[in-house]
Amino acid sequence: MLSNVLYDATISFYAASVCCFFIDYVETNRKVHKLAFWLLSIVWVLQLAIFYLKYKTLGSFPIVTLADGVFFLTWVLVTVSLLLDRFYKLDLLLSFSNSLSFCLMAISLFKPDQRVSPIISRHLMSDLLIIHITIALVAYAAFAISFVLSMMYLMEYSLLKQKKWNKRLIRFGSLSMLEKGSFYCNLIGVPLLSISLILGVIRASTALPDFSWLDPKVIMSFVVLAVYGFYLYQKLGKNVYGRTLIFWNTVAFLLVLINVFLSATLTRFHLW
Repeated sequence: MLSNVLYDATISFYAASVCCFFIDYVETNRKVHKLAFWLLSIVWVLQLAIFYLKYKTLGSFPIVTLADGVFFLTWVLVTVSLLLDRFYKLDLLLSFSNSLSFCLMAISLFKPDQRVSPIISRHLMSDLLIIHITIALVAYAAFAISFVLSMMYLMEYSLLKQKKWNKRLIRFGSLSMLEKGSFYCNLIGVPLLSISLILGVIRASTALPDFSWLDPKVIMSFVVLAVYGFYLYQKLGKNVYGRTLIFWNTVAFLLVLINVFLSATLTRFHLW
């Protein structure tokens, strides 16, 4: 159905926009900021389309229920964000307001509605699960590439320290390039994992009656996010670099592996 496509597209474009705003906030990259602005503009248009479809279906302005009211609030926040970005360039405000708005919109889009048929509700829950898993896997892929680049850094550092100059050393690239590439991969992975966890919690708390915050998979996922957040803090807040930063990156990736392969054996509702 068209409404399902609009729901999925809206949450996907908004997730991409939030990630871009986060990267721009950390790196002050105007190209990424411009991309985030246009992605948010697409979200605004998609929200209007959803409003129109709900109005045609209900015959009245869709704002009576709590879910519709929250969705309207997110549309207002998106509108204000676009105007502020266009005229005042308040980057910090945009980053935080859009993160909050994304959480609210995810809740409003996928919260069961009495006026929606059970079949459509189940379909939306299924879509949310797919989006949650896909974003998580992309985040894990970014963390994996970051780990590989860190290992390459250590190998090249060791070769340089031993003064083993050869053609293989040239193929590694510079140490600064490897470290920067590892950092950028984590910079992309952290907001993606955050978004995935937000969507996963919304889906689990809405669709699963036995959902628990004390589930090992849930706890471990937030531990992984916290360690990668500490990695970014070490890099950006304390200007740590080199092998110390690689140590924390390695610890974080080992936690990712534990989260994927071991904690899944203890969880009550995760398949992986």
